[in-house]
Amino acid sequence: MKIAILGTRGVPPRYGGFETFAAELGTRLVARGHEVTVYCRDGGEGAVWLGIRRIVLPAIRHKYLETVSHTFLSALNALRRDFDVILLCNAANAFVLPLLRAARLPVAINVDGIERRRRKWNLLGRAWYAIGESFAVRFANRIIADAEVIARYYRERYGADPVTIAYGADFPPESDSDVLQRLRLRAQNYILYVSRFEPENNPLEVVLAYEKLDKAPPLVMVGAGLYAKDLVAELQRHASDRILFPGALYGVDYRTLQRNAMIYVQATEVGGTHPAMIEAMASGGCVLALDTAENREVGGDSVGYFSLRPGETLSGAIREWLGDAPKREMMRKSARSRAAERYRWDQVTAAYENLLSELVR
Repeated sequence: MKIAILGTRGVPPRYGGFETFAAELGTRLVARGHEVTVYCRDGGEGAVWLGIRRIVLPAIRHKYLETVSHTFLSALNALRRDFDVILLCNAANAFVLPLLRAARLPVAINVDGIERRRRKWNLLGRAWYAIGESFAVRFANRIIADAEVIARYYRERYGADPVTIAYGADFPPESDSDVLQRLRLRAQNYILYVSRFEPENNPLEVVLAYEKLDKAPPLVMVGAGLYAKDLVAELQRHASDRILFPGALYGVDYRTLQRNAMIYVQATEVGGTHPAMIEAMASGGCVLALDTAENREVGGDSVGYFSLRPGETLSGAIREWLGDAPKREMMRKSARSRAAERYRWDQVTAAYENLLSELVR
């Protein structure tokens, strides 16, 4: 098949979950003999990356316009090519579905989480996502949810019939990078947080909870906030030799931090299956996650849970786990086993290959 992936920042992955998804799925589909094209926002990597064809198009660099402007140009470009099927990412991009369907291109959309609930969006942003949900239901050939919680939302609200396909969390066999030395960290002696610095991901709340602890290992806050400058500035005021902000890290540096963390904190309150969380589980991480329906679906009994509102229980949970090495080891083994059973990229790729083949037929 000739497959196009629209709606991400592109490959190689240097931003978030959808970019990792495009890279991991795309390379595996290429290995299975398909021709995969990913529309990208940034150049500098050549026309082909690990077998994936890259088409670089511009975007309006604005919080509310960047994604939709790039996707609109990508859809127009796709109409001039001979793709067999389109995989569209993010419900915010569903406005291009009528255009693609008018050209008789079969389209599947991965809607992500219930994005209109993110605190960063104003009334217009939330309305746009609500419209995107309805467009996805009306115009897409298939809706894909990455968690059953999200699929159930679309069934109950719209009477839709989504298919649930999660993400994968395989870590390649490799040696650690020197990132621990660069950050002056010791293996199994730091707490890790990974996410974009946005309000609904609660980075400031994690820092404030950590500051209540005495003699805790360092906290490593991996991430950046492109459109949350005030939040980033507030976070930087807490930087110290105990609270580190190394920026957004990818590739082997990111995986090295995941493999060697004592505790991993997942504080996102919106979304479905978060790649960083299942990657922490797969790497043998000891995971503490915000108590949401989505995180419980992913973590089950293999993950610990905490609250941030109305009462904060994260600091107490970290304190308890720091003092209980046998419990940490038990949770670590359980999380790794759950990830290996449920979140494998080969299984994910097979599910997408079957779904896209069905649409082409």
